[in-house]
Order: sequence, then C-alpha cells, then structure tokens
Amino acid sequence: MNIELIIDSAPNEVVIAFLKNGRLIELHREKSNNSFSVGDVYLGKIRKVVPSLNAAFVNVGYEKDAFLHYLDLGPQFSSLNKFVKRTITRKLPTHDLTEFPMEKDIDKNGKIANVLSSSQNILVQVAKEPISSKGPRLTSEITLAGRFVVLVPFSNKISLSQKISDPAERERLKRLISSIRPKNFGVIIRTVAQNKKVAELDADLKGLVAKWEACYKALKSSRPPKKVLGELDRTAAIVRDMMDATFNNIHVNDAGLAEEIKSYLRTIAPEKEGIVKLYNGRNGIFDHFGIQKQIKASFGKHVSMKSGAYLIIEHTEAMHVIDVNSGNRKSPSKNQEENAIEVNLEAAEEIARQLRLRDMGGIIAVDFIDMSQAANRKKLFNGLKEFLREDRAKHNLIPPSKFGVVEITRQRVRPEMDIKTSETCPVCKGSGEVQATILLIDEIENNLRYLVEEKKIKELTLAVHPFVEAYLTKTNGFLGLGGSISKKWSKKWGQKINIHSATAYNFLDYRFLNGGNEEIKV
Repeated sequence: MNIELIIDSAPNEVVIAFLKNGRLIELHREKSNNSFSVGDVYLGKIRKVVPSLNAAFVNVGYEKDAFLHYLDLGPQFSSLNKFVKRTITRKLPTHDLTEFPMEKDIDKNGKIANVLSSSQNILVQVAKEPISSKGPRLTSEITLAGRFVVLVPFSNKISLSQKISDPAERERLKRLISSIRPKNFGVIIRTVAQNKKVAELDADLKGLVAKWEACYKALKSSRPPKKVLGELDRTAAIVRDMMDATFNNIHVNDAGLAEEIKSYLRTIAPEKEGIVKLYNGRNGIFDHFGIQKQIKASFGKHVSMKSGAYLIIEHTEAMHVIDVNSGNRKSPSKNQEENAIEVNLEAAEEIARQLRLRDMGGIIAVDFIDMSQAANRKKLFNGLKEFLREDRAKHNLIPPSKFGVVEITRQRVRPEMDIKTSETCPVCKGSGEVQATILLIDEIENNLRYLVEEKKIKELTLAVHPFVEAYLTKTNGFLGLGGSISKKWSKKWGQKINIHSATAYNFLDYRFLNGGNEEIKV
C-alpha cells in the first residue's frame, strides 16, 4: 500500500492532501492567520455564567466568547484552578506536580455556578475550532498530545487505546508507563505505541512534561486573554497523528517547510527523515500529482463512482443527507437484491471516504438502496463499520432501518471542508449579460509589456488555464505567427517568458509570478 502526503504551501495557507494508493482520502487547509487551533491552551476570563445551560462563556480573544460546559471542566478542575491561582500569584515555585497538594474531584452532576464566577481567570484548551457563527468550544481537562502518549496533568490514571487488542501488549505498555510516569500526571497510551521500547516512550513522555513546564512559565507572566501554549501547526500535527511505518513519501513544494518537517521527524522517527522530498517541478504540486482533478471530481452535490452508481450529498441546517443511486450501472446476470447489495457496499466505501475528505460532522443520514434480506442489511452495516475503522474522528452508527436509512454521528472539531466545484461564467460573471471586453491574449500581452519594459522584471512566469497554455505555446505558423505566441513574446522582449498551466484556474484567469513563484500584482 502506497501512503503519501502532498503539501502545497502558499503565502496565505498550507493545503495538505493525504493519498492512499494515489487516491485522495483527506484534505486539510491551514490558514496562516488561523489563531484558534484544536489543542491550543489559553488563559481566559469568565465573561458570563449561565446556570440554565450549566455552562459559561469565556473570553479567549476571539470575536465571540468561547463556550465551556460544566461536563468539560474535568474531574480535576479544582486542582487545576488552584495551580493557576498559585502560578499567577508567583506562589508556586515549580511546574512539577509531585508535591502539589491535589484537591478532591468535583461532582460530575454539579452546577457550574458553584464552581465558576464572572471575571474569574481560567486555564482552558480549545476542543473545537470556531465554526460558522459559533466561537471556540473549550475544555478545562488539559491534555498534551505526543507521538506515542498523551499527558493528562492532575490525574493518576493510565488508559490505553481500544485499538490495542493484544492483552499481553496492553499489560506490557501499562507496566512500562507505570514505571516512568511522573506522579499526578495521567497518561493515555496511543495506538502507535504498540511494540515501542521503553526508551522511545520515556523520551516522548519527557517531551510532554517539558511542554507542561513551558505552559507553567508562560502562565506566570500572562494576563487574560492570552495563549500560553500552542499546539503544533496543522502540518506537523497531521504528520504526528498519521505517521506510521506504512508512510512512503511526503512531498512538499516549500524548502523551509520541508526542513521543518524533517526536523520534526528527526525527533519522532529519525529513520523516516528520508521520505520528505522537495518538489521543484514546472507545474503546481497538486497538478503534478493529479490532486486538483480529484478535488473537482470529489466535492460537490453529485459524486460519481466507478460502476456508474453515484451519490447525492446535501447539507441542511440540521444534518447531512446522502442518497445512493444505482445510476446507469448495468448487471443483467444478477437480480435486484444482488445489484442492490453491490451498489450499497461500493457506496459505503465512498461515503466513508467522503466523511474524511470533507470532514463532515454532526448527524449524517444515508438513504441506501432498499434490500429485502436481513442478511444483506447486516452485511452492509458491517461493511460500513469496517470502512470507517480508519477514521480518526469519533463516530457512531445505527443499523439500517426497514427503509434502508443508516444514521451516523461524527465528531466535528473543525469547520467542514467546502470546495465549490461549479464556476461562474468568465464572460458574463453570472449576470446573464455579456459585457464588451478586450481579447484575453491582448490583455495579457499589455500586462507583460508593462512588467518587462516598465517594471524591468527579468524572471517572469505566466500561469494560465491549460487550454490557454496550449494556445500560447503550441500555436504555430498556420496562424501566420511564424511560431508560438510565447516564442514571439520572448523574441520581442529579449527574455524567456515561461508559461505554466494550472487546472485550478477558471478559463480566463491568469497570474504573473516572479522567480520565487510569488504573485506579481499588475
């Protein structure tokens, strides 16, 4: 199995594509100005306590107050609150919790008004990024994620991933962590910790304790609202969470980011450093690996499958709705029931991919093709569960109803990936009226003349739609030009004009780039 990450780095965002055998499975966008990421730790201030919701609204610096429910305080909230107060007032000399006097756990059925008050300082962690008109969702049960383990301050519990099924390995890991775990620090053992040596686990654990120390030091001089500990950037976090022995390549088009990833891999998996490869190709990295074409084919209301069947995916205010259709699929040798189970299983695999690809969350209702046999309904349910096994987001399924509808709930922690696959008419701009415009090639040539003759730019690249690129580079003497248009331009101004194609562009879109692939504004 070939598993790859393709990372497209631009000045304003980083786009990360996760491929399995060349097929797009996940797509992540990280805006450079995104200030609120899952895992970030903030010193916030209680803005308002709402007893009717058993929750509080917290100012962490976002335009809308963040939401903190009583159940998200965590059982050790009293100990955390005591730690924060003593740290801010400089009465706590160290981050070490070995000698820290722990408080009793709070009542899990308690009232938030008995624990929090307005204007109180509180240490919180982002559990969900701002979505739509909502502010971030917070938790006070701080967790620090590493490669193999997750550190939980103010706890003494050791938990293991349910995906570690071997009883002997579970016992071994629990015994090892018990021997190296600092007092008053709980540990969650991640799936990738299987078969790891104690030295690797210990190094990971010490790194997380060092992060807790950094949080303590930042907290001493902080005034709310203030970020006191940042999660890894999205790129490094995805590498950390996805990285395993099956990874083959990580392709990056930015030298600085490639070195950052290599540096991170040196700390968690030195043997994997060589899989990071810098892409310097002529075309965009997503065009080179065929990702742009997959994006346009995978997003949108209508999603086709190889057999000719297709999905209709619609997002309403309350839920996502997916309809499975057999389309023009033909299998004359089989009866309706056999055709239905085949289409449904193919659709189940594609739906599992779509949930990860779009990062769909909340309630998802899937209307599969009706099947009369209970055995086939069970086969479909088990197949869908198996396809969803690799999904890292928490999810639950309800077996098909008698109408063939399967209900899925899936954890939502970030805004859903929404990519428009339809394009506005480049001529009328959606108005339905055609305005008088100058010819595209004349417009490009006028801008080129300005950049070359007046701005004196020596290294120049023109990025255009593939159809326009073909017209500029392949048009020859039969149009009376004596060669291609790009060659005519190069001869006219005495320098080479590079022409690159970009499938992401609309037909009449074009950009001018300098030697560093940065856009030149005209």
